This record gives sequence, structure tokens and C-alpha cells, in this order.
Amino acid sequence: MNILVTGVAGFLGSHVSERLRDLGHKVRGIDNLIGGYRTNIPDDIDFHELDLNDYEALASVFQNQELVIHAACTAYEGLSVFSPAFVTENTFQISMNTLSWAIRSGARKFVYLSSMARYGEQSRVPFTEEMTPRPQDPYGIAKYAFELVLQNLSEVHGIDYTILVPHNIIGPKQKYDDPYRNVASIMVNRILQGKQPIIYGDGNQQRCFSFIDDVVEPLIESCFSVKASKQTINIGPDEEFVSINELAKLIGKLMSFDVRPIYFPDRPQEVKFATCSAEKARQLIKYRTSTTLEKGLSDLILWISEQGPREFSYHIPLEIVSNLTPRTWTEKQI
Repeated sequence: MNILVTGVAGFLGSHVSERLRDLGHKVRGIDNLIGGYRTNIPDDIDFHELDLNDYEALASVFQNQELVIHAACTAYEGLSVFSPAFVTENTFQISMNTLSWAIRSGARKFVYLSSMARYGEQSRVPFTEEMTPRPQDPYGIAKYAFELVLQNLSEVHGIDYTILVPHNIIGPKQKYDDPYRNVASIMVNRILQGKQPIIYGDGNQQRCFSFIDDVVEPLIESCFSVKASKQTINIGPDEEFVSINELAKLIGKLMSFDVRPIYFPDRPQEVKFATCSAEKARQLIKYRTSTTLEKGLSDLILWISEQGPREFSYHIPLEIVSNLTPRTWTEKQI
């Protein structure tokens, strides 16, 4: 099958593209290299360095593509409160452009990588797909808004779709020199530089972390499964619900580092307890958790160690600076 993957230099997009290529599909990839590494792009795919905001430039890239997997996004939940224009444009608008061309070019299916940010603050965890989304920040609002557009245009134009909701993915190829996201990778990079982990708030906020391989396989299953047609499905573990404090301690243990976190004030709009049920994914797209958190972190640590520590790149400008903006960002302390 001819398959187009957006965000192909990014963490998830690169892994998905590589797996699809190995399965014998003809993969075409798009990326503007804002949120990934050029070295992530798999060999033997048709790569186009393009910005999805450049609508007219996309015309030829979408020709003859039967399936579109839309993984491109500036996935900056916390930053979106302070750089809403940038994050919204590169979350919602690029998704609109991608879907528009997918429909225009006759693609049969559109697979959209949404975000757990769609759920926001709920009365219980784990989050299940039938819950009414209550996103708490511009990023989550933009992700959920596009879900509604996708459902609407699917009815009008007849394109099939699946909405997948991954959460807190870790593993090799993750961007680890980004100060605004990827908490585990930030901690590893700092420790390799002999610095203590930074934690916002009291560190008791809880998450589940997904190893990349455990996300890629059900994602690919959803591309070809009739059961996944027009479904919204969480993908990621609902086991090992841990606090950020516990995460820091585990990373320190694995790196033989005496962890004494540096605490900063809470970031605005951060959800305290967030994890998703994997039950629907188990039923529809063969999800199973095969990698423990400790093993996943070990693989992440090994990969980052092999690449070597890197200075953090403050590559996205802060649009709104106030007394609420984390000092770690305004003063480039990470």
C-alpha cells in the first residue's frame, strides 16, 4: 500500500514509518524538522522536507496515497498556555491542511494521532473513550477540535478514519534536548550532565508511560482493521501508574545517580492524575503491554547515553511572558 506519514522525523512517526517499510509498504514521509531529528528518518522511504502549513506545496506529495497517518504536531501541552498561536497553528491548522489534501487526493483512510490532553480533568481515572472531553489548555483543545472536524468531514466526503489517543511515550529516537516536553528524556539528559531532575509542583502528579514498541504495533493494526473504523481508541498501558517523584527516583536508580529533585511552582492547567484505560484497544486492535516501565526507561537511557548529552534548545519562542511563565523557560535554566 502507498502510505503517507506526517511527522516522519519525529519520535512516533519515525518508528511507525520504519515498521511499515519493513512490512513491505511504500512509505512517503513529510516533516519540517521542528520537533524531530533528521537522523530519525528511516532509509528507503520517500522523504519530503515540507511544512504542512504551506498548503499549496503539498499538492504533489499526497498524490496516489491510499492511507494517511497524521503524526505531525507540536505536542507542547504546557507550553501552549504561553505560545498558543504557534502551538495551535502547528496542531489544528496543519491537521486541517493534511485532511483536506487527503480527501482531495482520494485517500481511503486517515489515521489521526490525538492526545490524552483531550480528556483534561476528569472525575475518575483511568480515562475511557466515552468520557466527555474537557481539555484544559490550547493544545488539548486544538487536538479535540480537530477530532470533531475529522468526524464531520468523514461523513461529508466518505473517508474512513481512526482516532488514536497515545500518552507519554518513551523510547529511542525521542527528542531529548527539548526543554518544553518529554519529562523522562529531560531528566535523563540533565543527569548525564550531572544536574538534578527538575519537577514542577510537588511531584505527586501521576502518569502512565508507554514504551514506543507497545504503541507502534496497535497503531499499525488500527490502519487495516475493520474493527477500528471510525473509532476513538486509547493506546498505551493502564498499568504502573506512577508519580513524577517516583519516575525521577527510578531514573536515578537506573543511572546510579543520587536524585535530589529541584522543585519549581506548578505549571498552569496541568492535570494532576492522568491515565487512560487500554481495554478498548485490547478488544479492537490487539493492544498488550509487553514492556515494563523499568525496561522502557532502561532502553531510553541507553539510547540517549549513546547519543551523548546535549544542550537544551529553546527553539520555540514564548509569546506570553508573565509571572505564571515557568522561570526554567524564561531564564533558560533547564
